[in-house]
Amino acid sequence: MDFLIGLSAVIVLGFLAYGIYKLYLYIIRRMSAKVVDASEIEDKIRRVQLVDVREQAEFDAKHILGARNIPMSQFSMRHKELRKDQPIYLYDDSMSFASRAANILRKSGYKDVYILKGGFSKWFGKVKSNIK
Repeated sequence: MDFLIGLSAVIVLGFLAYGIYKLYLYIIRRMSAKVVDASEIEDKIRRVQLVDVREQAEFDAKHILGARNIPMSQFSMRHKELRKDQPIYLYDDSMSFASRAANILRKSGYKDVYILKGGFSKWFGKVKSNIK
């Protein structure tokens, strides 16, 4: 019986920690960037900086045509490669890495930052794929 109570407590704490993490991501996303639909990005894709923050292997497999890759694992070191005078559109698979990347940009003085709503799975435009 004590085992079940302990297991239940661990499960509840796990869900609570996950909920707190998701709330944290929501708050930094609201503070750091505007969430936009794929149609807005597609309309402006030639005039903006489109950044995929997924890891290199995911980017190589399939990405939005015209995007550049700055993996989240390298983002804090490489974000200065981005220009402050042009809008920056970020995406990943679930908006979690993009939210963290937007927070880094906000702290570094970038103002015009956007995140693809729903992540890469919501993109309906052109993609480059190395998947056969």
